[in-house]
Amino acid sequence: MSNRLKIGVSQGDTNGVGWEVILKIFSDSRMTELCTPVVYGSSAAAEYYAKSLVDYDRVKFNVVADASVAQQGRVNLVECGDKRLNITPGKPSKAGGEAAAAALSKAIEELKAGDIDALVTAPIDKEMIQSELFPYTGHTEFLADKLGGEPLMIMASELMRVGLVTIHVPVAEVAQRLSTSLIVERIKQMNDSMKQDFGVVAPRIAVLALNPHAGDGGLLGQEEQDIIKPAIVEAYNDGVLAFGPFAADGFFAAGRFKEYDAILAMYHDQGLSPFKTLTPDGVNFTASLSKVRTSPDHGVAYDIAGKGVADECSMRNAIYDAIDIVRRRREWREWTKNPLPHFEREKGRDVSIKDLPETEHND
Repeated sequence: MSNRLKIGVSQGDTNGVGWEVILKIFSDSRMTELCTPVVYGSSAAAEYYAKSLVDYDRVKFNVVADASVAQQGRVNLVECGDKRLNITPGKPSKAGGEAAAAALSKAIEELKAGDIDALVTAPIDKEMIQSELFPYTGHTEFLADKLGGEPLMIMASELMRVGLVTIHVPVAEVAQRLSTSLIVERIKQMNDSMKQDFGVVAPRIAVLALNPHAGDGGLLGQEEQDIIKPAIVEAYNDGVLAFGPFAADGFFAAGRFKEYDAILAMYHDQGLSPFKTLTPDGVNFTASLSKVRTSPDHGVAYDIAGKGVADECSMRNAIYDAIDIVRRRREWREWTKNPLPHFEREKGRDVSIKDLPETEHND
């Protein structure tokens, strides 16, 4: 009992599917055997959506002032925002965005204080949540500001793990945002996360190209030759098993992703489109921060909100991953806090890289 982690869950936009998947998950009493849930949100919203879930037992929330007094074996609720919340399922509203922001603010406060061990965020509407108090383009940027550090967005499943060099950036600006130093940083972040968060001892990382056909030797763009490949060489010479750049279409179509522990994409849709197509129940993990945050890989889904048909699998996987990552980080810190001295020959590299695998060309 004493080893159960406290996992915070923010309600997300109250007009989306957040509350529905939360209620479906915690209607299974076995979830409180895995962790101590602390939901941040509106009891009125919980009550509203519970009435539409006729096939699920109503969750008995234990309302608490904060996570420090959350009870094990119960689904705890920290009340956030306006109790007179107007709920309009499937319809965007500023009220729904404000409710999401209130829950997030309280959750991050308690995450920073150590009152919860990890945070799982239900989906927000990035437009409706915008305000002077939340001027961010998404959860990732919000967490980076509140926790400090440079986050790496990783989409994870049993099939693949995909990280992004740029995150919520207009496609027209992607190329100008790329630099060798940024890509090297992302490769090393992914390498560190694979080790401490996912338990991969010697991760192999595939780096995708930016341009079609990986630039076709400069015919379709110079970024591969001038920026991406030098970054891969630098990371490889620093001891990271990084390979590429690979043309994205052929890489996924040929199943090459199965040969690597992680994949680094240059921009949002390049990585997330194949990931979501191949792994519909994946998890969004914000790596390289001092605290653990996960979320489902779907949005607010206004088109099905309030209909009782939302699939809770991705949200459940986000909770599972949050638990696993917290435990792996603790194990990693324990394993590495007092390492044995290396032999002299291991202090520096005794081999050098002459070239990297040939760039893939397709069509």
